[in-house]
Amino acid sequence: MHAHAGHVHRHDNPGLAAWAWLSIAAAVVTIGLKSTAYLLTGSVGLLSDALESTVNLVAAVLALVAIRIAARPADDTHHFGHGKVEYFSAGAEGLMIVVAAGLIVFSAVQRLLDPQPLEELGVGLAITVLATAVNGVVGVLVLRAGRRHRSIVLVADGKHLLTDVWTSVGVVVGVGVVALTGWLPLDSIVAIAVAINIVWTGGGLVRHALRGLMDHALPQPDVDLVVEALRGVSRDYPEGNVGYHALQTRESGRERFVSMHVLVPGDWTVGRGHDLLERIEADVREALPGAHVHTHLEPREDPRSYDDAAGGLAVPLDSTGEAGTGS
Repeated sequence: MHAHAGHVHRHDNPGLAAWAWLSIAAAVVTIGLKSTAYLLTGSVGLLSDALESTVNLVAAVLALVAIRIAARPADDTHHFGHGKVEYFSAGAEGLMIVVAAGLIVFSAVQRLLDPQPLEELGVGLAITVLATAVNGVVGVLVLRAGRRHRSIVLVADGKHLLTDVWTSVGVVVGVGVVALTGWLPLDSIVAIAVAINIVWTGGGLVRHALRGLMDHALPQPDVDLVVEALRGVSRDYPEGNVGYHALQTRESGRERFVSMHVLVPGDWTVGRGHDLLERIEADVREALPGAHVHTHLEPREDPRSYDDAAGGLAVPLDSTGEAGTGS
């Protein structure tokens, strides 16, 4: 086995923790604002909004812890690093969102059965709008940072904040209609609608976390980049001497892993085979910056070379090294 990892490590991105701290700060500010709005108005819709911001705070703290753990380099007991902790964090955030939704529904049903008059709605809604603006700005910044650094934790946190924004918009509209019409049951109906929306978001985070924990393959666009890099190498060998099979990919948090078997004529020297693998690994890492690439050299003529190829993809090439039509 010949292996080489990209030279991009988690601890090279200390700025990720700063984004988590920003998310924590935003959650503290919005909890204060939304709680004030609820206490002024008595609106269960605004209470549901405040509860979701409380979940945001817990999730942001979890994100910070996960980022710090994931930043640790590989060690004697974690040979592939600590990246998968990000999936635990994202999954826990999704579960907390679902729990918050349950609390919202419980409060809303109670208020639906026993409607209470709402007060100071104008001031309460103005405060909520301010909190929504804070969440919106921070959510966009955190989501962009997460995508730029391929951090599932920050992406989950950013999406959660933006979901909170849409939740707040719905609450403001609903409670505003209550203020205009005086129909109190609408306040509870808005809260229940908010709960359904955030359950959907939480479920999505849990599903994504489970995909990562199950070593799901890289997204198809990433796989396509790898395949094209391999075909590019083979085109430099017009006699068709270089082929590939058992192409496997997976992601672990921000890290991407690619492995494959490389088929060459059995009479090649070790040096020539080594040079080829170095070229392949360099080209794949250029296509997927920072990827960990593992290659295994095998003789084309030996039947044993094909016995363990069922666990991955084949990269079809015709006799000129051009891409074929197989799968």
